Amino acid sequence: MSDIMTSNRAYLVRALFDWIIDNTLSPYLLVDASTPQAVVPQQFVEDQKIVLNISPSATSNLVLGNDAIAFNARFSGQPMNVSFPIDAVMAIYAKENGQGMMFAKEDATALLDNETESDPEPKPPTPPASKRPTLKVVK
Repeated sequence: MSDIMTSNRAYLVRALFDWIIDNTLSPYLLVDASTPQAVVPQQFVEDQKIVLNISPSATSNLVLGNDAIAFNARFSGQPMNVSFPIDAVMAIYAKENGQGMMFAKEDATALLDNETESDPEPKPPTPPASKRPTLKVVK
C-alpha cells in the first residue's frame, strides 16, 4: 500500500463550493493564472492571479473535477471556455463575507524528496523534551 495520497484540494474545493452555495452566497476562486494549462481571460489577470465567480448564475457547464476545473462564462459580454488545473486554485471563498480557504502551493517533488531509498521505513519524529508545567499564583 502506498503512503502517498492524492491531493485533497479538489475535494475541499467541491465541499466548500457546496457549503457556500448552501448558504446562498457567491463562491469565488483565486487562481494562479501563470499556470501553463490555465485558460482564463487575460484582460482580467493582475499579478498573475485572477478572481473568478463560479456561482451557478455566473457560469454554465461547471465541472469541479479531480484534475481540473472548467466552465463557460461571459466576460465583458464575450463567451469564453475557462479551464485550469486544480493545483492552480489558490483559494475558494464567499464573496459576501470572505469565508473560505486558502491553499498552500503544493510541490510533489518535495513529498518525494522526503522519502529515501536507503531508508524505506521512515522513522517517527522524536518527541520534544517535555517540561513539567508550572503554575504561578497571582494575587
